[in-house]
Formats: sequence, structure tokens, C-alpha cells
Amino acid sequence: MTPVPPLDHAAYGNGRVLGLVAPTASIDWLCLPRFDSPSVLARLLDDREGGSFRVLIGGEEVRGSQAYIRNTNVVRTFFDQNGDSFDVIDYAPRLPEGLTTRVPYEIVRMIRPHSGHPRIALDLDVRPDYARERADWLPTTDGLERRTGSAPLQVATNIPPAYLLNRQEFALTEPVFVSLHYGPRRVIPTLSSVQHDLNLTIEGWRRASKACYLPGFADDAVLRSALCLKLHTYHDTGAIIAAATTSIPEAMGTERTWDYRYCWLRDAAFVAGALRRVSFLEEGELFISYLRDVVESGDLQPLYGIGGERDLTEVMLPHLAGFGGNGHVRIGNAASTQPQHDLMGEVLLCLDSLLSDPRIVHRDPSSYFPLVRRMVELAIERGPTPDTGIWEYRTMLRHHTFSRAMCWAAIQRGAAIARRLGFANYADRWSKAADAEREIVLSRGYNDELGFFTQELDGSTMDASNLLLATIGLVPAQDPRFTRTVDASLERLTREGLTFRYLHADDLGVPTTAFSICSFWHAEALAMAGRLPEAIAMFERMLAYANPVGLFSEDVDPSTGALIGNFPQAYTHVGLINAAVTIGEILKDRDGRVGTWA
Repeated sequence: MTPVPPLDHAAYGNGRVLGLVAPTASIDWLCLPRFDSPSVLARLLDDREGGSFRVLIGGEEVRGSQAYIRNTNVVRTFFDQNGDSFDVIDYAPRLPEGLTTRVPYEIVRMIRPHSGHPRIALDLDVRPDYARERADWLPTTDGLERRTGSAPLQVATNIPPAYLLNRQEFALTEPVFVSLHYGPRRVIPTLSSVQHDLNLTIEGWRRASKACYLPGFADDAVLRSALCLKLHTYHDTGAIIAAATTSIPEAMGTERTWDYRYCWLRDAAFVAGALRRVSFLEEGELFISYLRDVVESGDLQPLYGIGGERDLTEVMLPHLAGFGGNGHVRIGNAASTQPQHDLMGEVLLCLDSLLSDPRIVHRDPSSYFPLVRRMVELAIERGPTPDTGIWEYRTMLRHHTFSRAMCWAAIQRGAAIARRLGFANYADRWSKAADAEREIVLSRGYNDELGFFTQELDGSTMDASNLLLATIGLVPAQDPRFTRTVDASLERLTREGLTFRYLHADDLGVPTTAFSICSFWHAEALAMAGRLPEAIAMFERMLAYANPVGLFSEDVDPSTGALIGNFPQAYTHVGLINAAVTIGEILKDRDGRVGTWA
């Protein structure tokens, strides 16, 4: 079996850029100027040719001790080689300016000596356009500049530019910095300005952290997940990406490689909902603004570019070796053209939660009604037709139970919104349609003989997405049909303590890795069903798979425990937050931990 390279990176960014730095302080992934732009550093997808920004000791990479500076998305990697110690600070400036935040297209690296006489070299190997170009640098008085090619880049530094061009070793006797910037700068940074921006960035993240609601259960993991999700929100439009990367396979040696650097309306709605549960509201507000823009632009798609782009044609990049040599590197995503009928439900569940939250002031709530009406009418129209489902089967159109349940959610929540906004005629009509839709899901989505909700209507196979049916209100968590589904999922979908999406063949065969969010869904379902010890055990078992800085990818290989799939995966951190908050609330109620000082 092909070994899985470690996904032990820390993610950092500011809403416009998102980089991944390894414990060796090698920046292995960065796209500029947007999350879905061509990469400029892509070692993650080609160890030799992808490009990276490394710190070398004695000409070699050395693994350091890596952690986030507490309650921030700023990364510190500490090195101690025989008493010669220094640290590397990686951050993307996120600078509070009054009621706004300035977020340049920039990453900054500071290297600070601590003890002894460390000697290091810096290897800045920038390879734009998915490593199809080389960076031909021109030295300037303040660093380096690239004026030709697809990516106009500027490097500012307080070390001689020749040290970067030649990987020249030097004595680290005082702090040094390197700033990589896309496009023209406002001002040329200095060591003092870089330190000032670092301080502001740290303080900005810590102010955000102070506003985060913590459930009293797995609080550190919840906060880290919330900070991670904030990195997935695009500052300019409010789009929320599914993950920072493309083409990290769901399983090694397979073609299950997808580009997740786009905005799935489903995933984004889940992210906005999870962040709202921990009192982060801005991302949801921004996403709803983005949602209105893309929905009004034409036929509804499951996903869009982060600038609202509709054409996401898939293209293969055979010149890249792929993650761990897996190959099958692709950009774009053909799922943008698929029929996925669940997304109307997620959108309206998210919109309803934001419209009804008294902390958010909407200038004209009734202005959202055209969006509500369109989502409900699409759910009524498309619900009875087959789709590719939440798992985006490429050739297998089915009448998926979860899709139909989400169509019910869209109609039911749409009716509730319509009633609040004063559109009684719509509310009455949609309420009747919702009742009829619910009856179809309960009568045809549940298999009495097998004792669980099935993947498709009148079906016989299991699907972990049905573990969400109680959270959306289709059935009570204590309903025997739901509790039996939870039990059956333990028996039929769990391997090595991890819950799979399904365990039957799809377009590419039978899955061999567990989809990480499903274990968190399972834990939350167990908690809601009143089985708290089992819920906590499953949650903690899944939590143990987090990488050293608390981040998750899309999947876990149950045979090795390795993280696999695109990274960091927003969906997984959504599942963690929701499960932790639900478990925490139930624990407080069980233990009587209520009141001011409880």
C-alpha cells in the first residue's frame, strides 16, 4: 500500500490568502491572489517540482515543535539544535482598521534567534501557475520582484536578496523577515512594521476568540475549529470554501481526487450554522450576501467560484506528481453541473437561523423573500426527481432519502419564514406541501423490515447522512425509527470505531476510508438519542485523529489512522463544533450546571 504523507501542517491566513506550513517550517501550499487561484507553492502536490519556502539547518530540513500562538491563526515553529535555538513565525496580516479589517495579499515569515549561534539558509522556491512557471527574480533595493509571467510577486526582506536567490547560509544574530506579496504594495515593510503588524494580527484573532461561545465540552477543539473555519471565508465576497487544497485523494492509489477550493452552498450553509452556534455571526451575514448574488445570476448550481464564477470545468494537471505520488491532480469541479436537491434545504435552514437571530439587524427582512420563494419552489419542483445526492455520485442518479428530507426542510422552513414576514398565503400552501413531503420520506425512506432509514427511497442500503434527520427536525431524536438507524449505523457503517458515509460501491468502487464528519454526526445523534456515554466515547475517539495542531482533513484511513483527503476540511470542523455544542448542552442540563457561576 502506498504510504500516506503526513498532513501535519498548520493552516494560516487572513481571508484572502491561506497557506499550509509543515513542522519543518516548509510552506508547502499557497495560492495567490485567491484561495482558488493557481498555486505559487505546491510541494504538497509534487515534492520535487511543486515549489516551497523552506528553512534549512546545515543544508537540511529539520522538524521543529509547532503550535499556534494561543487563540490565533498565527503559527510558531520552534527549533533547538544543540543549544542553538530560534523560532519561525508565519502569519498573514489581518489588521483592524476601525470597524473594518485590512487583509493584504501577503504572507510574512519572521525568524527570531533565542540562544546560541544558529546558522540557517532560506530556500524560497516559488513556482507559479501550478509549477508550470519559474520565478525569475529581479533584485531590488528592498528584496526581489517578479514582473513577468502570471503572478506579479514582490519579496521584501531585511537580509541581502542574494541570500534568498542562492540559499546562502547566514548567522541568525537578530530577527529577520521575509514578506511575499502579490501585486503592488502600499508601503515597503520594515522589521518594525512587520512586528507591529504581527502584534495587531495576534490581537485581532484574540479579540475574535474572546467572542466565541464555548460549550463546556471540548472547548479547546471547538475554538480551534472555529478559528479554522474563519480561514475558509473569502473576505471580498463572503464565499466559504470547502477546503484549502485540491487533489489530496480520499484514498491513496485512487482517482478520488477533487478540487475543494470553491464554495459549495451546502457546505457553506453548514459552516455559517456552526459558527453561529458559537456566536460568530459575521461569516453567515457575508455568506447570505454572496448567496443572493449567485442565486440571482442564473440557474442554481451546487457550487460556485469564490467570486461567483459558474464555469468550473475540470482540467487535469498531469505534470504534477500528486500527493505522495498519487497523480490525478485536477482543478475545477464537475459537481458544479450536478443536480443536488438537498442544497435548498441547507440554504433555508441557514437563512432561517440568521433571519430569526435577534443579534442581527436586517434592514429589510422581506427583501429575502424572493430568495426564499425560489428555494421552496425549486424544492417542490425537483424533490420528486432523482439527483446525485449529498455525496455527489457522478453516474448514479437516485431518489435519495436525505435529499428528499432536505427538500422537506426547505419547504417547511420556507413556510415559517413566509409566515414571519407576513406572506400568509404562501405559508399556508407551503405548510401543506411540507406535510405531504414529510409523509413520503417517512413512508418510503424508512425500511421497516431492515429497521433503518435507507440511502434512497424504497431502498436497502445505509447512508450516514440520515444521522442528521433529527437535527433538522424531520423526526424526534427519541423516535424509534431514528434510534434504530443510529444503532444500525454502529453495526453496518462503523469500522475501527470510525463511521463511513456508506459501504457499498459507488462510481469508483467501495470506499476504504472513513469520511470524518460522519463520526461527529454519529456522536451528535447518539447524544440527542440520550446515549451520552457512547456519544462522548465516539467524539473523543474521533478527536484523537486530529493532527498535532488540532486540524482535520476530509477522511481517515482506519487501517493506519492517517489523515487523508483535502485539508483542512471545513465540513469536519463543522461536525466537531456541532457535536461538541450539543453534547455540552446536554451535559449541562444533566448535571444541573446552570446559573451565573455554574
